[in-house]
Formats: sequence, C-alpha cells, structure tokens
Amino acid sequence: MMVAFGYHGAEFHGSQIQPDVRTVQGELKRAIERLGWWTDDCLEISSRTDSGVSVRMNMATITLPEKIAKNIEESVFVSAMNDHLPDDLLVWKACRAPTGTRSRFAEKRLYVYRCDMISGWPQEVDFERFKTACQIFVGCHDFTNFCRIDGGRSPIRTIDSCQPWLDNSGRVIGFSVVAKSFLWNQIRRIASALHRFAIDEIELEEIEQSLQNPHEAIDLGRAPAEGLILWSLKHNEFSHEFEYPTIVEGISLPPPEKRAHKQWLNLARMENSSILQRELLRLIKT
Repeated sequence: MMVAFGYHGAEFHGSQIQPDVRTVQGELKRAIERLGWWTDDCLEISSRTDSGVSVRMNMATITLPEKIAKNIEESVFVSAMNDHLPDDLLVWKACRAPTGTRSRFAEKRLYVYRCDMISGWPQEVDFERFKTACQIFVGCHDFTNFCRIDGGRSPIRTIDSCQPWLDNSGRVIGFSVVAKSFLWNQIRRIASALHRFAIDEIELEEIEQSLQNPHEAIDLGRAPAEGLILWSLKHNEFSHEFEYPTIVEGISLPPPEKRAHKQWLNLARMENSSILQRELLRLIKT
C-alpha cells in the first residue's frame, strides 16, 4: 500500500526513526504494530525531513501481510491508521501499488520556504529582483556550497523550478522549489542566500560564484527549519495530482525590530500551522 501523509513538524525530531526521541517513522511504526501488521522492513518513507520541518504531503510504502493486503479497502486502511496515530500526524490517502514499489523513487518533490520568518525580512521585496535571484538555482548545478554532504552522495542536482511565493496582497513571503531530489539542508541554505540577497547583504554575483565554484568553500548560511514545508510529491504509482502552493491568505507583516520579531514568530508559527491544517483537512475530504 502507498500512503500520503502530513504532519506538524514542531513536535517531531525529524522523520527518520531514532532511539529515545519522537519521530514520524517511529509513530507510523507504532500504529502499524498496534494494528498487528508490522513485519521487518515493511515501511519505507519517501522524503527525509529534519526536526521542525512540517509536511503537507510525504509518502510511504507499507507492505501489509498478504491476507490483509488482499481484502482491506483503501479508505478503511486510512481510517485504521489514523485511529492509531497522534493528532499531529495524518494519513490522508492510500492506494494499492505493485509489489516492490519504492516510495523513495518519486518523480519530483516540491517544497516551500517562508523567508519572512527569518529575522530582518523586509516588509516589501521587489518581485522581479527576487525572481531573478531564484532563477539562478534553476538547472543542473553542483550544490556543494548549498548542502551538507551525506553518505558520499553526489552534490549534483537539477532544480526544475524556483519561484517567489506570495501572500494574497501580492507580497513576497518566500519561495517554492521543485526537483526530483534534494540534498541535506539544501533548501535551507538556498533560503539563507535568498534572504541575505533580499536584505542587501550579498549581491547576485556572490550566489552565482557559490554555484559556479563548488570547490571553493563559500558559506552563505543555513535558514531555520521551521520555515520549511514539504508541499507535494509526484510518483508514478500514486494517483494524486502534483499540486503547487496557492496564494496564501492571512499572513501578517513581520516587524522590522529584532526584539519584536522574536515575539511575532509565535504568530507566524500559528499561521503556518493553520495553513497546513486547512490543507490536511481539505485533502482527507477529497
């Protein structure tokens, strides 16, 4: 069975199972065990997320015992899982997939990052100027300066799209980015570079040099995890439309003062949680 699920990242220590801390994989495993369906290696999650990162859509393959797999309806499976999951983690769709299907082999992934949650974000950002900076990342690049290399993985990645993300007033609040796969901390480092460009700490040329000279260490920072949301995935074996983020309503202006910004972050976190919860409610009803 392939499933789509979402979660609020604040209370999870990332997606991958770890000893003695609460993780998404750990909660999914616990639910499957309570249902009596657990076997070794029966669960594979598509996209790894760090502590604090929220998710509108992640995917997993769950290999069920043969007797259960033949008879259970997809809607019943979703209900059964949610009966045993905590309130901040929701399975919202399931579909049957051929034996051996790997959820990790998604065709593409879409993330959004809310840059205004980083201290100092301007109340007004020039759309065209910011879009130009986003476009620098599109295409095939060596992202050594924009990631943490994990397990000898190649730093070469192809970004299909990187676009400004707007609220309903037309204000730039961040960006969306699409690729088949991403590297550890890649989007958070891109977010830091775009933030520093938006507040005039760096020029476009410095971002370009960081990409064009991967063997020259250039550190443009790493943005906080809480601004990041995994929004959508596309997989050949999962029948769901790849959805781009809508224009966001109800986003408040960040204050220019650093001391006030710390307090405003509490409001921004609630706004993010509300955006995510509305989406999860919509998705489980469709």
